[in-house]
Amino acid sequence: MSDESVAKRIARLRELINYHNYRYYVLDSPEISDAEYDALLRELRQLEAEHPELITPDSPTQRVGGEPSDRFERVEHPVPMLSLSNAFGPDELRAWRNRIARILSSEAVEKLAYVVEPKIDGLTVVLHYQDGLFVLGATRGDGYVGEDITANLRTVPAVPLRIPIAGDARPPRRLVVRGEAYMPRVAFERMNAELSARGERTFANPRNAAAGSLRQLDPKVTASRPLSLWTYQVVLAEGGETPRTQWEALDYLRRLGFPVNPLNRRFEDFEALVQYCIDWEPKRKELPYDTDGLVIKVDDFAIQEQLGTVGNAPRWAIAYKYPSEEAVTRLLDIQVNVGRTGVLTPYAVLEPVRVGGVTVRNATLHNEDYIREKDIRIGDMVVVQRAGEVIPQVVRVLKEVRTGDERKWHMPKRCPVCGEPIVRPEGEVAYYCVNASCPAQLVRLVEYFASRNAMDIAGLGEKQAALFVEKGLIHDIADLFYLKPEQLLELEGFKEKRVQNLMNAIEAAKNRPLARLITGLGIKFVGSTVAETLAQHYYSIDALMRATEEELVQIEGIGPKIAKSIVDWFSRESNRRVIEKLRAAGVRMADVAPETLEEGKRPLEGKTFVITGTLPTMSRQEVTEFIVRHGGRVTNTVSRRTDYLVVGASPGSKLRRAQELGVPIIDEEGLKALVNEASE
Repeated sequence: MSDESVAKRIARLRELINYHNYRYYVLDSPEISDAEYDALLRELRQLEAEHPELITPDSPTQRVGGEPSDRFERVEHPVPMLSLSNAFGPDELRAWRNRIARILSSEAVEKLAYVVEPKIDGLTVVLHYQDGLFVLGATRGDGYVGEDITANLRTVPAVPLRIPIAGDARPPRRLVVRGEAYMPRVAFERMNAELSARGERTFANPRNAAAGSLRQLDPKVTASRPLSLWTYQVVLAEGGETPRTQWEALDYLRRLGFPVNPLNRRFEDFEALVQYCIDWEPKRKELPYDTDGLVIKVDDFAIQEQLGTVGNAPRWAIAYKYPSEEAVTRLLDIQVNVGRTGVLTPYAVLEPVRVGGVTVRNATLHNEDYIREKDIRIGDMVVVQRAGEVIPQVVRVLKEVRTGDERKWHMPKRCPVCGEPIVRPEGEVAYYCVNASCPAQLVRLVEYFASRNAMDIAGLGEKQAALFVEKGLIHDIADLFYLKPEQLLELEGFKEKRVQNLMNAIEAAKNRPLARLITGLGIKFVGSTVAETLAQHYYSIDALMRATEEELVQIEGIGPKIAKSIVDWFSRESNRRVIEKLRAAGVRMADVAPETLEEGKRPLEGKTFVITGTLPTMSRQEVTEFIVRHGGRVTNTVSRRTDYLVVGASPGSKLRRAQELGVPIIDEEGLKALVNEASE
């Protein structure tokens, strides 16, 4: 294709992809299949990779996330982002209207109309557009100054990168929109399960997850999170249509292509509005996202202006809040779970109680210090809350109803599963079972070892791990590679096809990259990110086993705690035996083939690379593995010690830094050529 036809095709692809994003994420009414959508996006990426000069900031390919930031810039809002006063119940809602009536004439009050919107439990964001192009996104902050999270918001599919998406609305020269970023419940639970399987920190509720995801320094982390958006306020509109009411503003946002909640309502009868608020409470539990109430606004902007604000809250709006999902029950016992790293976590055994439509029998107690601070005792009547309507927790004790028969609880001296002594490291709140052969640890470790982010053994989850441990088929993670089909066929539910699939998955896991193996070992403080860093510095498990604390702390991202944990893990004879069993089973122990370990056969030996942008045929992980496999080293920061910058489409600030320092710049083909030339 000619340059002109390529440009036209790219423009058409962007138009189609933006339209189908709008149909999927805003209207929830897709017109094409996922496969068709993926084909469009794949074609666009390929054309942009071949013609990087045609890439624009509003291209759908730019949602993948740019370079990590080391801090967030401060952003001053064009007008204050006000918070709301609360009304708890119908009487307080009527009292709010009475306060309005004291400012307006009786005739004006009778003619008032109101808009009611679900109060989404997420993170407030402020979106700036210039001539229809998304140029800035910020958090609410203190209402006057927020944080610049533009790069992160670009990754959220529901955020339009260019407006209008559809319809006949014309975008103003400058537009500022306020909305709420949130995470749907099902997506939140799925994400938490994946984080847990990888041994990473999970979130307490969807609101925390949304806020934490948008305040990541690395936009690629945000891009991996299932975030969405509702918009509800035109903060500023210059040089275009000017809505006169909130209801018109919501329609205007909808016509521009912004996601606007379809459950918004307009009322002219105030008592009908009150009844709607009362009736809404049970209905909100059926929504796929969390809400903690409704927001009621006077519809007319001129009257809003007349009513003004008091303190940092507008007089013309109020939040109708519902009580937290709480219940009172008796704490029957305190027991302890043992995690994969040996952490002992206490939990409450409760007299069954209904909380938010769910029967709760257990609740988290976090750690021993939490129990001491709240003086929680066995036999107490306690208040249980479903945190974020998901995770039950004991929030307080009804000490006034104690009988004197309640018993204080103490952390056991020995592991409740294996009976070995437990320890509490200095400076930590957690207690640990240090017996690596503890069955409880083993079940969770096997589950983690087989998880997608580690060795990725499909068909092996918690239930299978528990069954294999219970039946005595495995005593450590290495035993997975010694399982025999005839052993599994004797187990209930394991038919020939299922067994064969599992055996194939185990066999495939033998050839995972070194970082996956390091992740799967379950070393304390070593998740997938740290494992990648270690694999880039130590090309084999043997080299890592020889590393000292002094060497490890020299690596960027490896602190003293991590270094000590790594050295301690490899110093234990039981762990070294597991490594040798894995080796004997044929599990890959290095990112460099044995024959290339000989001097002179690693073409990238001693070379340091930095990667930026999206390469045509290789993912970031694949190109990293390629470099390491051929003896090179990958770092995140361009410096005078960098030998090459590998550049793909949409490069970030690393390209500019490399040009300033005179660092050689190559593309994917150039990288492969380096290897081929050195090998000839």
